[in-house]
Amino acid sequence: MSQVLSVKDLNVSFRQDSRDHPAVRGVSFHIDKGETVALVGESGSGKSVSALSTVSLLPESATITGDVNYLGTEMIGASEADLRRVRGNDISFIFQEPMTSLNPLHTLEKQLAESLLLHQGLSGSAARDRILELLHKVGINEPEKRLSAYPHQLSGGQRQRVMIAMALANGPDLLIADEPTTALDVTIQAQILELLADLKTAEGMSMLFITHDLGIVRKFADRVYVMKDGEIVEEGETRALFADPQHPYTQTLLSAESSGAPDPVEPGAETIAETEDLRIWFPIQRGLLKRTVGHIKAVNAATLSVRAGETIGIVGESGSGKTTLALAIMRLISSEGQIRFLGDNIQGLSSRALQPLRAEMQIVFQDPYGSLSPRMTVEEIISEGLTIHQVDPSRDRRDMVAEIMEEVGLDPAMMHRYPHEFSGGQRQRIAIARAMILRPRLVVLDEPTSALDMTVQVQIVELLRALQKKYGLAYLFISHDLKVVRALSHKVLVMKQGDVVEAGDVEQVFDAPRTDYTRELMAAAFDVKAVG
Repeated sequence: MSQVLSVKDLNVSFRQDSRDHPAVRGVSFHIDKGETVALVGESGSGKSVSALSTVSLLPESATITGDVNYLGTEMIGASEADLRRVRGNDISFIFQEPMTSLNPLHTLEKQLAESLLLHQGLSGSAARDRILELLHKVGINEPEKRLSAYPHQLSGGQRQRVMIAMALANGPDLLIADEPTTALDVTIQAQILELLADLKTAEGMSMLFITHDLGIVRKFADRVYVMKDGEIVEEGETRALFADPQHPYTQTLLSAESSGAPDPVEPGAETIAETEDLRIWFPIQRGLLKRTVGHIKAVNAATLSVRAGETIGIVGESGSGKTTLALAIMRLISSEGQIRFLGDNIQGLSSRALQPLRAEMQIVFQDPYGSLSPRMTVEEIISEGLTIHQVDPSRDRRDMVAEIMEEVGLDPAMMHRYPHEFSGGQRQRIAIARAMILRPRLVVLDEPTSALDMTVQVQIVELLRALQKKYGLAYLFISHDLKVVRALSHKVLVMKQGDVVEAGDVEQVFDAPRTDYTRELMAAAFDVKAVG
């Protein structure tokens, strides 16, 4: 079988502060025609750097040595003209977050047309016909109506489909997909993986699939290379590698899965927060007088109750109302219906009246890098709430920060560093410490593990369980990863288009779902993870 891409003894280092920092060391792999090869490993292992090196897409600070051969052409040291001819034409990329890869100022038609003009010289009606063909091929409904849309007007799954259309536009021989499903719901993830598999077969492409999710690899790849600290530590045919992993690191990756269950809720535990028929409708206003012509019905009549030491998992696809519901409970957005916190109705309270309660209700977001100020040290970030809420003013702030850092598994000696100096898992621990230092009663956890490696995800779940047990915390846990939801939750709310379609104990909802939608979610989640 002929090789599309052959990489031998690839070394990459980055120049910083007058020193060379190695990122990839002696990496070799190959991809045959029509084959899907997976490159797996945790964040920082060198997966994406290796892939970007193949067509010299790294910054000028990078030094690349070794041999990268694409269909007989040496890519390292190739002229800029040769590299431009291959990039996006013969070798195309799909990246993890389409919202940052697509231009927010240009319509879909303009962005797709740009590539067709550059590589194929297509313009006008010929380009438009090809764009419609591509959008049909990737499953965009009524593409004629989408041509004038901007990226923010599409869902996450639709944006990823557009990215795939752009990657396919010029009929590439090799498609490099870098974590293309990480930020997607389980049902959308399953659809995108099925789409990629179908397109690969139909177009006769080869694929390099970069991911930290071994469940996807098991289903999707022909062969696997496992990377750790810039080196390939194991390789093999997928089925054989999964059946009998040889390297301890591969064994660790394969065993990293959130499991177990939280401690039972104490009998007679205090109810921390509850809602009754909570409704969040956003008005659609038009005209000079801003008349309300309709509503976006984000949440309809949601009723829930969470006690001390209890976790309510809230699941559903993007746009189902999960985060909106949690933000309304915290009185961060307007709603109608009853919200009770520690027994008191807080629905009508003013911002001033709510201020004393803010320390009691905290939130941890999906992306800690986006929610932590890059200009503040870790000490300043974690202690900021102590000053705002005047928590225990007699105690030394630095001692309190050191104490909570140790509790969440961080070295207090690092409190003078900035967020960019930490890994993704460490940044999430900082975000958790910032919330927990205030000793809240209710914590909203909004997709806190979805962007993390599997091994780090397991650690964060165990940390959250330990903190809940120690302090009797009530959690609202929002996630599309149903395995994590099962490991952390006592009860589950399933939401669809603003409605709570099913609710109950975690065992009942997972083992005997009552609605077709819940069964669809479960099938998508566990089929993707468990197909052998």
